[in-house]
Amino acid sequence: MAVFVRAVDLGSFAAAAAALDLSGPMVGKHVRFLEERLGVRLLNRTTRRQSLTDFGRAYYERCRIVLAEADAADALAADQLSQPRGKLRVTMPAHFGRHCVAPVLLKLARQYPMLELDLSLSDRFADLAEDGFDLAIRTGDLEDKAGLIVRSVARQDMVVCAAPAYVKVHGEPRQVEDLADHHAIVYRRLGQIVQPWLFPGEGQAVCQFAPEGRLRLDDLDAIADAASDGMGIAWLPWWLVRERVKAGALVTLLPDHARYPYDCHALWLRTPHLPLKVRLAVDALAAALPKMMA
Repeated sequence: MAVFVRAVDLGSFAAAAAALDLSGPMVGKHVRFLEERLGVRLLNRTTRRQSLTDFGRAYYERCRIVLAEADAADALAADQLSQPRGKLRVTMPAHFGRHCVAPVLLKLARQYPMLELDLSLSDRFADLAEDGFDLAIRTGDLEDKAGLIVRSVARQDMVVCAAPAYVKVHGEPRQVEDLADHHAIVYRRLGQIVQPWLFPGEGQAVCQFAPEGRLRLDDLDAIADAASDGMGIAWLPWWLVRERVKAGALVTLLPDHARYPYDCHALWLRTPHLPLKVRLAVDALAAALPKMMA
């Protein structure tokens, strides 16, 4: 198959022979062997030119796929004996990336000195193909997964919290409906609508609360600071407020409601062979992030 494909790509048996370090007759022998085994002519040849038959054209396309898969399988074996090298370009949300993703990738870079990191921490959804990224880390629901491979690497529980001083003055909400009577500290990205706070409902249903408040920030740390100062209630990842809750700066609210699990995904372009650097990065994140979220 490889000889046949090369003969088609280069346009002649002589050119294929030179590229493969074979004799011209040996190239012809390979093609004739395929034709005899299949019982169908693949090439029409004259002394001046060669052309594919209709079946030969279809068979040629299938052979290219088979050979690409074979090369990818061989590359997997080669990966086992090599180290990741070259540039790994990763895009990730600014806050989650800085606190959770980047430390894992930096540890990977220390482990493999031939690996280069090019990290983009931004809440803008980058296009992997157009922007040249090898890997994207995203949280929440994924709107467009066409042409991408997606792997869940963690789940971050979201909790409603406030400072004890705020609860003392304004009372404690008992149900999701009670949140409307409180001052919400809202997370809002520039140019985007305010995202609702989500709570698990009955079965597969999700209960939504649309927060309204005079404080709107696009940084989760700043929201946690404002909540700790008694400025209102906030809906934040548990891993972010965990230490503040232990220290007594914040208390979690709505104890009778389950925490909403916010999914974290790794995405990369669909390709016959996943580069070793991408595979190791995804495996490292899938191993480390759940421990941080717990």
